[in-house]
Amino acid sequence: MTAAGRLTTHVLDTSNGTPAANMGVSLFRITSSDREFLTTVRTNGDGRCDSPLLSGPKMAEGCYELLFNYGEYLQRTSALGEALFLEEIPVRFQITDTSRHYHVPLLVAPFGYSTYRGS
Repeated sequence: MTAAGRLTTHVLDTSNGTPAANMGVSLFRITSSDREFLTTVRTNGDGRCDSPLLSGPKMAEGCYELLFNYGEYLQRTSALGEALFLEEIPVRFQITDTSRHYHVPLLVAPFGYSTYRGS
C-alpha cells in the first residue's frame, strides 16, 4: 500500500511581514549512525515549496531534519549592517505515521525563530 502522507514546509519572515521567498531548504534523514541527504529546494514567492518534500513511497517513518539556509536569505533581504547571528536553522522531527500530512512552518527574524507542527 502506498503512503498517502506528505511533508511540507512554509517560511515566513516576521521582521518584514512577508513570505521568505527563495530560501534554500535541505532535507536529511537521520539514523543512529548517519545523516543522509535527501533533497534541496528553494521556497517560492509564497515562502512554500512547489511540491512536497516527501510523499508517496519516499514517505517513511523515522527522524528527519530540515536545514533552512537563513543566512544567505538574510544577506539578500536585510539592511541590518551587522554580522549574521543565525546562519542555518536546523529543525529535527519524527514522522511516525506515513499516512498523515506533516507540515513544518518556520517563522524567522534576524535574531530568533520559532517552529511548530502545522496542519
